[in-house]
Amino acid sequence: VQLQAYGGGLVQAGGSLRLSCTASGTITSIKDMGWYRQAPGKQRDLVATITSGGTANYANSVTGRFTISRDNAKKTIYLQMNDLKPEDTAVYYCKANIRPHFVLDDFWGQGTLVTVSS
Repeated sequence: VQLQAYGGGLVQAGGSLRLSCTASGTITSIKDMGWYRQAPGKQRDLVATITSGGTANYANSVTGRFTISRDNAKKTIYLQMNDLKPEDTAVYYCKANIRPHFVLDDFWGQGTLVTVSS
């Protein structure tokens, strides 16, 4: 199983970016998927998660600015980030709760860097 995240880049404050993350490999089912971020010198924090049924959950710091969505057929999640702020600068990681065969396990993507300039 692999998770491939992409879409990061450099953007000015107030701008927008859209991240994508696609799961591939031997996959029987995918449960929850989500985005986490880690700023330099800080711990990795939850940004947003989404269930297989489409129920989303957001960190307070991004509520109203970020939107997570999911395409189950494509095994892909998206993170639309609007009104970006310098404090959103971080490496963004996707995570998925996947059942390759019989056991459910957590898998992480490689991370994509988002830099917001002031």
